[in-house]
Amino acid sequence: MNMKSVPPVSVRTYALVFLALLVLTALTTAIAFFNLGGAMNSVAAMAIAVCKAVLVILYFMHVRYSDRLTWVFVGAGFFWLLILLGGTMDDVLTRRSISPATEGRSSQFHSR
Repeated sequence: MNMKSVPPVSVRTYALVFLALLVLTALTTAIAFFNLGGAMNSVAAMAIAVCKAVLVILYFMHVRYSDRLTWVFVGAGFFWLLILLGGTMDDVLTRRSISPATEGRSSQFHSR
């Protein structure tokens, strides 16, 4: 089996990626305390989560220095993740607000 040589990843690189993950986590927490209007809080949190996922995939899972077949499978998995997140955001962004007076009742089935 022929293994290609992989350049060693320095501790500095791991430390910078870890620092970036900490900053993105703090940013996610900070955004939670602001009202960005509508479902924009969820959109912002999902965008930050995708950035963190990319960092983890590239550096901690060593995909950045892997061969092309690994990139294909990782890309397919990441594309599937984006489909799932897109479906979730489709639900969140198109859902009506429920007022306290109509909570628990569906206007579609109770039109009286």
